[in-house]
Amino acid sequence: MLKPIFTFLAASLLLVGTASAETVKLALIDPLTGPMAAAGQPAFEHLKYEAKRINANGGLNGQDLEIVGLDNKVNPQESLVQLQKAIDDGVRYVTQGNGSSVASALISAIEKHNQRNPGEEVLYLNYAAVDPAFTNERCSYWHFRFDANADMKMNALTDHIAANDDIKKVYLINQDYSFGQAVSKAAREMLKEKRPDIEIVGNDFHPLAKVKDFTPYVSKIQSSGADAVITGNWGQDVTLLVKAAAEFGLEAPFFTYYGASSGVVTQLGDKGVDRIYQINEYYGEFEDPEMAKRQTELYEQAEWDFYYLRLSTMLDMLKKSADQAKSTDPVDVAKAMEGMKLETTTGEVVMRAEDHQIQLPMFISVMKDDMEYGAEGTDYNFKKVARIDREAVSLPTTCRMRRPK
Repeated sequence: MLKPIFTFLAASLLLVGTASAETVKLALIDPLTGPMAAAGQPAFEHLKYEAKRINANGGLNGQDLEIVGLDNKVNPQESLVQLQKAIDDGVRYVTQGNGSSVASALISAIEKHNQRNPGEEVLYLNYAAVDPAFTNERCSYWHFRFDANADMKMNALTDHIAANDDIKKVYLINQDYSFGQAVSKAAREMLKEKRPDIEIVGNDFHPLAKVKDFTPYVSKIQSSGADAVITGNWGQDVTLLVKAAAEFGLEAPFFTYYGASSGVVTQLGDKGVDRIYQINEYYGEFEDPEMAKRQTELYEQAEWDFYYLRLSTMLDMLKKSADQAKSTDPVDVAKAMEGMKLETTTGEVVMRAEDHQIQLPMFISVMKDDMEYGAEGTDYNFKKVARIDREAVSLPTTCRMRRPK
């Protein structure tokens, strides 16, 4: 079962290190309470853990990094309230990942703030809100994305599905907002191009974080005769969906964006083995001993799994940019981050200057038992099925970046 989320005092600041004038604050604006907290809390703990490592290695241009947790309950308006609180507290770096509706609001608000307040600019580091528009028609100089966007992920996922001749019928189920709609659109278009013989036998949308029982949806999937299911669901919406499928006895495999989310392996157990697939920037076990050590330490210290490798990449790139610019001013850091290359445990990643969309290798993995490192204290985790090189993941952009003078 998901661990209980303890009461979060929104007025309090949960920090890493000791606050001082020499501290750079990074505010996480994400769900830290409520039904989607199992997506936000692991990110918060991961950031705090990695900030300690960054600080032990000189911080950001000699300044300590301080993580501030702000609960937005996956609500765009509440996110704007928390953004203003952060700015009033001297925060000039913001990160967020859960909910493209939230990301959309933050991009617009930060654009306006920076236009109106020269010298007090804020930089938005997006670790998981993957609506393709944010690095295409809505690209912003003040926004950098550290996760592959929905189209990049679907391009890799549909290549894998298209190579499987046993898949003839596909069912789509997604959350009813911009991200879920983008996932559905990309799946339909890419499968039509790569495997025109595949039939889309269902295309359902459901409210975000509102459905408590997915059995009616699973019944429709079963009746459709689908050979596979594609979903971009995250948080409790993916956990409850795959749980309902397992309890119903649906045998069709699920191809997911977030199938390794907190709670999935504990909810499914043996019923998830060889059935839940995920496209992500890494899989369940690190081959690099240093990363494996950090994976173990994070769980021992915070009882959350090392799910967000991209957060480690984000902080490493933030440090490299600040050190290279010899400054922690967001204007200088943004300039240094454009086009930056960084060697990671899975290979080299590049922050494309053209649209501020990270270019990185991706992995398709499937849930397995008897793994050396088990997720959530179990023996289950996700094992690599395929590696997709950075060049194959990359897609062109329509971004026309407006840069500050």
